[in-house]
Amino acid sequence: MKKIILILLLSTPLIGECQNSLKLWYRQPAKIWQECVPLGNGRLGAMPDGNVFNENIVLNDITLWSGGPQDADRQGAAKYLPEIRKLLFEGKNDQAEILINKSFICKGAGSGSGNGANVPYGCYQVLGNLRLQYDYGSDTADIKPSDYVRELFLDSALAKCSFRIGNVTYQREYLTSFSDDVIIIRISADHSKKINLTLSLNRPERYHTVVHDQELDMYGQLNNGTDGKGMHYLARVRMKSEGGSLTAGDSTLRLQNANAVTLYISAATDFRNQSYKQTSLSLLNKAMNKSFQKEKANHIKSFQQLFNRASFSLNTDHPEVEALPTDERLRAFANDPTDNGLPVLYFQYGRYLLISSTRPGLLPPNLQGLWANTIQTPWNGDYHLDINIQMNHWPLEVTNLPMLNEPFYTLVKSLVKPGEKTAKAYYNGKGWIAHVITNVWGYTSPGESASWGATNSGSGWLCQVLWNHYAFTLDTNYLRKIYPIIKGSAEFYLSTMVKDPNNGWLVTAPSNSPENAFLLPNGKAAHVCVSPTIDNQIIRALFTHVIEAGIQLKLDEPFRKKLLLAKSQLPPNQVGKDGRLMEWLQEYEEPEPHHRHVSPMWGLYPADEITLTRTPKIAKAAIAFLDKRGDMGTGWSLAWKINLWARLRDGNHAFRLLKDLLKPTDATGFNMVDGGGTYPNLFDAHPPFQIDGNFGGTAGIAEMLLQSQSGEISLLPALPDEWKAGDVKGLKARGNFEVNMKWENHLLVNASIQSLNGGLCTIRTNHPVKVTGIDTTSQKTALGYLTSFETQKGKIYQISAIQ
Repeated sequence: MKKIILILLLSTPLIGECQNSLKLWYRQPAKIWQECVPLGNGRLGAMPDGNVFNENIVLNDITLWSGGPQDADRQGAAKYLPEIRKLLFEGKNDQAEILINKSFICKGAGSGSGNGANVPYGCYQVLGNLRLQYDYGSDTADIKPSDYVRELFLDSALAKCSFRIGNVTYQREYLTSFSDDVIIIRISADHSKKINLTLSLNRPERYHTVVHDQELDMYGQLNNGTDGKGMHYLARVRMKSEGGSLTAGDSTLRLQNANAVTLYISAATDFRNQSYKQTSLSLLNKAMNKSFQKEKANHIKSFQQLFNRASFSLNTDHPEVEALPTDERLRAFANDPTDNGLPVLYFQYGRYLLISSTRPGLLPPNLQGLWANTIQTPWNGDYHLDINIQMNHWPLEVTNLPMLNEPFYTLVKSLVKPGEKTAKAYYNGKGWIAHVITNVWGYTSPGESASWGATNSGSGWLCQVLWNHYAFTLDTNYLRKIYPIIKGSAEFYLSTMVKDPNNGWLVTAPSNSPENAFLLPNGKAAHVCVSPTIDNQIIRALFTHVIEAGIQLKLDEPFRKKLLLAKSQLPPNQVGKDGRLMEWLQEYEEPEPHHRHVSPMWGLYPADEITLTRTPKIAKAAIAFLDKRGDMGTGWSLAWKINLWARLRDGNHAFRLLKDLLKPTDATGFNMVDGGGTYPNLFDAHPPFQIDGNFGGTAGIAEMLLQSQSGEISLLPALPDEWKAGDVKGLKARGNFEVNMKWENHLLVNASIQSLNGGLCTIRTNHPVKVTGIDTTSQKTALGYLTSFETQKGKIYQISAIQ
């Protein structure tokens, strides 16, 4: 087993500690979708706006996609590959790009330039809108609601809304059941016969509604982009009223004079489920046989089995700020970032969103998790392979949610077969490839433009996430499952890389440094290149992981030798004349010096090729790169930079970026440069909404507290000045260690480490430490102190400083 080193990095002084309230709340209904609170159970989603008179609840099903399976590979594309490479090696990248756009992109419309709702690529779409029109017995103009409160409780996955009209208090409760897989809404009042409402369902297109047996159904079929006969869906709504009378219209249900009512919404699609109609009916019947209180209790219990696996709190000096509504807290934090409860809330919100937007047996979270309110979701709500789907899973392992890896594994596995065909069509290659975008239909072809769609390291990056799960769990059975996938990816690169005649290195060609451009000596801009730095880093990591897996599983020794040789011939990280880590093999001028992508930083994070201790010169060049690229960016770009500066152990810089990420915004138009921030409901703003920034932000906060790359575990490696005292429990480290810790005045008070696999643990600290019950001696090194001890599987070890 690999040696595990634990670094305890301690810092400066501090204050008191408090528990932070894990809820979002507001004093008014939502006016825009980005103010609605999200609920989800990994399959179904709901976002109520809490309007007093005409409420809209946006409904989602994570499987609801237009489009369908297609063959987007351009047959015969491989015959153009030699000429493309020749042009690239001659420095004629602009001419190579023209040829690629003519003969080497996908066949057909591809993603529809991000508008794929009506082409075969498809689009993740809103399921529909549940509309509730309330009647309070008088003209709405004469009604003045008071004491309005709208809330989302992260630790129970419950939303509530309450207000007063006259002397009557109304309350609404919402949940997407983790136990019975339906959406449930309870509406009540503290006076009898005060609930009057009319209920309807709709969506922007392709739907029919019908009422039968006091059940309202909405059904339809989406466009598959060819003959119009795509995915089928069905949503059912029933009411369980307490008193009152229920009247069924042609497309509505009307309830009058009830004391309370519980609404049940069941939905399903025929994605991997031809019995979807029966499924939705069975789920509905099962849920309605239970009381609301029983449903709520079961739901909370199921949800908390995941959510309660990690906790986090920080000191606070400003309880009055923490008590503000969430939208007001965001604005206050922008001016004075001393509300330590907000980073805690944001950390747990990211975990909440991850738990709510994926579940084993279904799909991983897409660009918007599982929440969408339109037919044409931005960028199709798909899976981008040049950071989105990977960043969506960055907090998964470290914040102790490893069971949510399965949908990602299943999606990647589904790309292997189509990816093998794509590898042959474009590269005459072995193994499999996925380029830069994919969907639920197995799309692996290049994109429709060479400027971004020629990126060919997407599948290698997917394999890094697969490997990461093994690195954290050391699950050998899982390693056997992923081995054919990561080996197939390595086979592709091994069979398609060629020697660059200019330097003799083994290179990818053509490719992109994701979405970025450079200027040629002739002054023309180009995107297509030879072996960008990120490709070399990803392939180096991939080959290393396949070699390690082969050794662990005692497989494929001849193949491992080939990988080892090829790995030695990959282009190394290079430092330019200006001291920066180079993004391309040549020092090109950049038309967009502050581009949102920081692709050559991949080796720093999420990988561990670049470290302050093992590669100090390259780490210095990485710092120079980040300084020149700057802090501004889109939401997810800010989140990536938080993780990068945390890896560089600069907690104050990481915190400054976290503050930028939490900058309040209501902008919904596309901004590819500097619009990053946070909406009132804490959704990440690219803008528009893109959920990877939420997940990246949560991962970044975890990275400030705990790191475990390169066989080392670091406690408190990047604490900012503001986080003087705190407590975190349940974080996970590579090597299958679970870590709890408490600190005051920036100094570690205590830590406990549970070894879930056993093996040697080496602790690196800034001072000597002792391990309770073990005779250890700390040895001073150039970087603090080393203390080694053997661990036993399942045993918990207490760490404390020698004062």
